[in-house]
Amino acid sequence: MGLLVPLITLGMVGCSPPADTPEVESGPPGNSTAMTTRTAVRGDSVGADTSIRMVFLGTSLTAGLGLRLPEDRWPEQVGRLAGLSGYDVDVVNAGVSGDTSTGGLRRLGWVLEERVDVLVVELGANDGLRGQSPSNLEENLHAIVQTTRERWPEAQIVIVGMEAPRNLGDEYVSAFRVVFPRVAAATGSSLVPFLLDGVAAVPELNQADGIHPTAEGHQKMAETAWPYIEPLLRESAG
Repeated sequence: MGLLVPLITLGMVGCSPPADTPEVESGPPGNSTAMTTRTAVRGDSVGADTSIRMVFLGTSLTAGLGLRLPEDRWPEQVGRLAGLSGYDVDVVNAGVSGDTSTGGLRRLGWVLEERVDVLVVELGANDGLRGQSPSNLEENLHAIVQTTRERWPEAQIVIVGMEAPRNLGDEYVSAFRVVFPRVAAATGSSLVPFLLDGVAAVPELNQADGIHPTAEGHQKMAETAWPYIEPLLRESAG
């Protein structure tokens, strides 16, 4: 089952794009729904030996459910922005439709088998959809950050904030919302406050189901996340 984005209303280069080279990798053993796509984006001013491996661990938002082209997904569009800014990056899309924070933590070991320079964690929306405990979400996100840094101590980590459906009540929505900034602050991670800012509940930026963004919606998501990701690329490249 894919992610059902909460329908909420929130107050939300001058050169040719570099060539992309996608490669499809099989997912972890025993998980037939998991697949990653790797895209290499070569910037003009950074050499290939400084390639930054950027991994996106997420749900159907990251997997790009309903999109026709993999390059339309927001992680790949972030990679394109990186290339236009002169960074040499390998984007690894490890999105799985319907995944929860528990599922993301469970498959993390497989995701970390290869080097991770930047890990972008887009998990939690399905936890909220299912009314799962915010404290469990917080524990899982902490564990993802800790496990990543144990395996790759120099990894930069981005926590992507989401919102819970309002029909779960103000108390739950508030408890859910504060998880993301609290984990980011406690772990020294960067925070994207709300990935769907300017996209949620905007009909023209969502598919016919009204809940999964279009390619244009994914472009907006990439633009929302980019200011928080770019400083980490700069640090990694330095």
